[in-house]
Parts: sequence; C-alpha cells; structure tokens
Amino acid sequence: MRALRVLLVLVVILGGLFVAADRVAVGLAEDKAAEKIRASQGLDKTPTVAIKGFPFLTQVAGRSLQEVDADLGGIEARAEGRALRIDRLSAHFFDVGLTSDYTSIESAATATGNARITYADLTKAAGGSVKISYGGEKNGRSQVKISPKVPLPVSLNVTGSLTIVNGTTVRLRADGLPAMCKVLPGCETKVRAQTDHDWKLDQLPGNLKLDKVVTMHEGISISASGKDVKLPG
Repeated sequence: MRALRVLLVLVVILGGLFVAADRVAVGLAEDKAAEKIRASQGLDKTPTVAIKGFPFLTQVAGRSLQEVDADLGGIEARAEGRALRIDRLSAHFFDVGLTSDYTSIESAATATGNARITYADLTKAAGGSVKISYGGEKNGRSQVKISPKVPLPVSLNVTGSLTIVNGTTVRLRADGLPAMCKVLPGCETKVRAQTDHDWKLDQLPGNLKLDKVVTMHEGISISASGKDVKLPG
C-alpha cells in the first residue's frame, strides 16, 4: 500500500508538472503568434491570441491545433481613398495546421470573423458631408439613415441599404430620393455622390470573405468566413 501511495503521489506531481509546462508552452506560442499577426497585418498594437484545446503539447506534436482565436482590436483600412476605421476585428480559426518545423501557423481548415464599424467612422469614410446613423431593418435588409448636405430649403433625409458584394465590399445605396430632388436639375447626382458608396475591405486576416452585414444601434456588424485559409507565418 505504501508503494501504491508513493506511485500515486508521483503521478500527481508529474501530472502537475506536465500541466504547468503545457500552460507555459501555450503562453509562449500565443505571444509569438500575436507578434507575427501584428507584423503581417501592419498593426500598431499587438493583438490578443488564444490557443484553445488541452493539452497543447500533444496538439503541437500532431502539427494541428483545435482552435486559434485572435482579437485585433481597432484597425484602419483604406476604402474609396479614405481611412475607414474598423472599431473591432476578431477572427476564429479551426483545425489549424503548423509548418513542418513547428514554428509557425500555416493554414486553417475553416475560419470565421467579425468586424464592427461605428456610424461615426462610416460618416468620416463617406467624406464628412453626410451623416450616417442607425435605420433598423426592412424586408430582411439592413438599413441606415442618411442625411446628405445639399442646398435645399428643407433638410433631406433618406434611407439606405447595406449589402455585401463579391465577398470583399460593403455597399451602401440610397433606397430612393424624394420627388422634390428628382425634379431639381442635378440634385439626384449631387445627393447620390454623398449617399452611395462602396467600401472594399480586403485586409482581413487570412483573406476571409465577407458574408453578411447587420445594422445595430451602435454601428454595423460584418461577418466573414473562409475555408482552407492561409495564415500569416
């Protein structure tokens, strides 16, 4: 019985040492992955990376990680020649493969992502001559309220719809203009120059493709996904 108790104690101690070593290893790997993402994406701040699954060391031995999550915080993209700030950008990679030397992440079988943009940042990206705010949803389409600045005797407010085009572009189009604007020469052209925009967002990690855009009270939420995604090494 004494020998059994000693064996059990040794098992507990070795198990604890393995868990500690495993957590140290995953912490180092997360820091390294975060720094590589920061460098490859040209970020000002280092993102937060979390490697899921236990134990980590056995995943490394098999050159496959269950899940890697990355929170990139806020970044700036270029859209229509202007800076478009993405208030929050996160990505989740599944079945992540490692390189043959075990030092870098190579690819992921599947991935999802989410980007959030405030209406204030959308307004800036639209040129500042128009105000964009929450408009709810109608017939399954995410809408915003658009207030362009045009030389009219009354203020002009229109509703616009947001859609995804070609998996890379967020498109905003005014649903329609008041009859008053349609009869004034040049009015529709001037208004649509402020209300209609295409913002191309092709700087997501792993070149994820945009799926859907949804309007919320605080801004818009854009979901993305991808298969056989190549990751920054």
